[in-house]
Amino acid sequence: MGFNADPRFFEAMGSVQATPETLEGLENWRDLAPLQQPTYTDPAELETVLEELSSVPPLIFAGAADLLTSRIAEAAAGRAFILAGGDCAETFADAQADKIRRRIQTVLQMAAVLTYAGSVPVVKMGRMAGQFAKPRSSDVETRDGVTLPSYRGDIVNGHEFTPEARRHDPHRLLQAYHVSSSTLNLIRAFTQGGFADLRRVHDWNTGFLGSNPNYHRYEQIAREIDRALKFMAACGADFDALNSVEFFAAHEALLLEYERALTRIDSRTGNPYAVSGHFLWIGERTRDLDGAHVDFLSRVHNPIGVKLGPTITKDEVLRLVDRLDPDRTPGRLSFITRMGAGKIREKLPALLAEVGHELPQVTWVCDPMHGNTITAGNGFKTRRFEDVVEEVAGFFDAHAEAGTVPGGLHIELTGDDVTEVLGGGAEIDEEGLRRRYETLVDPRLNHDQSLEMAFQVAELLTKASRA
Repeated sequence: MGFNADPRFFEAMGSVQATPETLEGLENWRDLAPLQQPTYTDPAELETVLEELSSVPPLIFAGAADLLTSRIAEAAAGRAFILAGGDCAETFADAQADKIRRRIQTVLQMAAVLTYAGSVPVVKMGRMAGQFAKPRSSDVETRDGVTLPSYRGDIVNGHEFTPEARRHDPHRLLQAYHVSSSTLNLIRAFTQGGFADLRRVHDWNTGFLGSNPNYHRYEQIAREIDRALKFMAACGADFDALNSVEFFAAHEALLLEYERALTRIDSRTGNPYAVSGHFLWIGERTRDLDGAHVDFLSRVHNPIGVKLGPTITKDEVLRLVDRLDPDRTPGRLSFITRMGAGKIREKLPALLAEVGHELPQVTWVCDPMHGNTITAGNGFKTRRFEDVVEEVAGFFDAHAEAGTVPGGLHIELTGDDVTEVLGGGAEIDEEGLRRRYETLVDPRLNHDQSLEMAFQVAELLTKASRA
């Protein structure tokens, strides 16, 4: 999945014998005190699960991961733009056809707006089919005098506040694999079966609230795309390529037991690939230079990302590149900045001035969500839409100032009509958060806010392309 008809996607894996050094290296993370890992109480139960997980078919293939690396390299050079979007933390219960379809529709609509405005291809990635684990600031949670393990995502434990649900259950690793597999199958059906055909650009609006001004703005762009396609058809253009789109799966590589069990040796090259997803990233809390997550991902050949917060330094950036991208391969490494609206205009320009031109192969992506989390007066964890937009604007301005390339956007969104983020065209206020606050971890942009975001970013892309 980077789905298309390229036969490289269906290369067999595992027929090449890995060297002892390769296999030993893949286990090195175990000696590095990995952070944010589950605490399983039954080693034998865990071993049984990992043995089964190590024998299941891959979720993705090495050829597709390599294709994504080449696409990300285009974004680093300014010839494409990355759009990564999806749930903060997927849940097993929400792996439903309608919910997955709406997320895909939302990403497709945003990509259409960005492509039309920026006149560059959009590399589409979903925080889907693997985004089940979340780092937490505390190992435990206390309610009414009762203390239980924190909820760490469905791949680790349940959200219900009971001892049974909060137990770290290794069997959830297998459940995550099977849910991911079914999700990828459904994404394949949507993106390869004609649903994603650009000639159906109007259909992607079906089922959403037609009263919102953003939907009318989208329909205007859709009509203009229609006119362009009709002109091309009159000129004899071949539209077979429009019938499907490339769509890649991405998640944070947080649970290292899961990632190690789903690492395979590529039959073409003998190199290890994590076959849990095309693109994996290391979070702000686990990017220690000498830590387990950096060590493990330095050994797989997928394209990878690293989240960078406002405390990052030039030295840390360069050392991360040395560890994760020693050959300076375009598309291999992306830095996903999450500075916060109040800090990005101070922190990012200085960082880019120091390292931007030294790292032309690195793709810079903006995560405007995680640096802008607040607690509303009524206790809801939320974000302000205006802060999210301001961080994106600061990201583009910083790159314009440094003469570097703004390569993409990484956001938490849903296709559902939730009320989790304040503001936007719908003017969600604190009381409005109560209507449909459904996330189990972090607040997400709803479909309307996601589309509004696409229009805002489209203006920034247009400006950047004219610079």
